[in-house]
This record gives sequence, structure tokens and C-alpha cells, in this order.
Amino acid sequence: MRFDIITLFPNMFDSYFDESILKRAQEIGVAHIAIHNLRDYTHDKHKTVDDTPYGGGAGMVIKVEPVTECVEAVAHQDLKRRIILFSAKGKQFTEQDALRLSQYEQVICICGRYEGVDERVAEYVADEEVSIGPYVLTGGEIPAMVVVDAVTRLLAGVLGNPNSLDEESHGKNFSSEYPQYTRPENFRGWKIPDVLQSGDHAEIAKWRTKHARSNGISSV
Repeated sequence: MRFDIITLFPNMFDSYFDESILKRAQEIGVAHIAIHNLRDYTHDKHKTVDDTPYGGGAGMVIKVEPVTECVEAVAHQDLKRRIILFSAKGKQFTEQDALRLSQYEQVICICGRYEGVDERVAEYVADEEVSIGPYVLTGGEIPAMVVVDAVTRLLAGVLGNPNSLDEESHGKNFSSEYPQYTRPENFRGWKIPDVLQSGDHAEIAKWRTKHARSNGISSV
């Protein structure tokens, strides 16, 4: 899987993509993550990427030309690909979207900034607009990290235990994950449920199904 991220702030991704599971996915060759500076696709000495909006209004808008030229430069015509524009008006990203995107060979992420991106990018360049929640961020860099993280961990060979995908929050068998405990069994009087120490796998499975959180909120 190849990820190509188009951004005005390429250094924002360095630490996140160079740690933990994402680093391992790149080392074993399952994922390739390339960051592209949008300013490299401008044609003036000031490397201008934005301009005032037609019709007036506050703020600046990312220009259509550098985004389009960058996408055309990084798109691999021989790969099954999907082009995503991060936008506050986009469809909210879900685990099902992560599963869908994991079937592609290349995902191109366009990170907006300022007051947004020229609408022609959404109309003619991107395949879809994506949001990671009902709130406004300063740019698309954090959403890009979220999408790359969520998709990469679904790729074969990335997780140490592939069964983790079956029993986690929003996985195939659980709408949200059941409570997890580890040693010590008793900490400050806070004890783990007796059934988890019983060795009765059928009862443990029943307990986990019963206690799976269904509020759709996960801490991870």
C-alpha cells in the first residue's frame, strides 16, 4: 500500500510516522508513506499556494493549480488508487471506510489549510471528501495521520497478532471493545472480574459479549 500525502507542512508527519506500528509497516515493506510539499508545485518565485476567494470573504483559499499538478505527479496510473480531500464538509471517516481504503494500492491524501481548497479540487480531482469528526481543525494533516494509521493497521502482516482485528472496537465481531485487564489481579482493592480467571473460555466469551461497550466511544 502506498500513501502519498500532499501538505504545506511536511515536517509535521516525521515523528508520528517514524514510531511504533507505522514505522514497522514501512520497514517490512507493507506500507510506503511519501510526503509531498505543495509549494514544490508552484511556478512563481514566492511559491504562492493560496489566493483570496472570488466573491469576497475572510481568509485565503488553496489554489487549484498546485494541488492538481501535485496529484498528477504522484499518481501511479498502474495502481488501483483513491484520492481523498480532507474537508470539514466531508463524510465522517469510519472503520468501514478504513476497510474499504485498505483494498486500494495507493491512497493520495490532500491536506487543506486556511479557509479551504478551491472547490474544483473536490469536483474534478478528488474521489471523495473526508472529515474525521464534527469539528473544525486548522488543517488536514491530523486527519491524514488518522486515515493512514487506521488503514495501515488493517494491512496483512502489520499487527503482531492478526486476531486483534476481530475482537477490537468497531471490528467484525464487536461494535465496541470489551473491557481489558492484566496483572496484578488486585491493585488497591480494585479486582478484575472472577470469570476472567476461571479458564472457562465459553463463559469468558459470553462475559465479553455482554460487556462490550456499545456507545461508539473508544479511548484509542
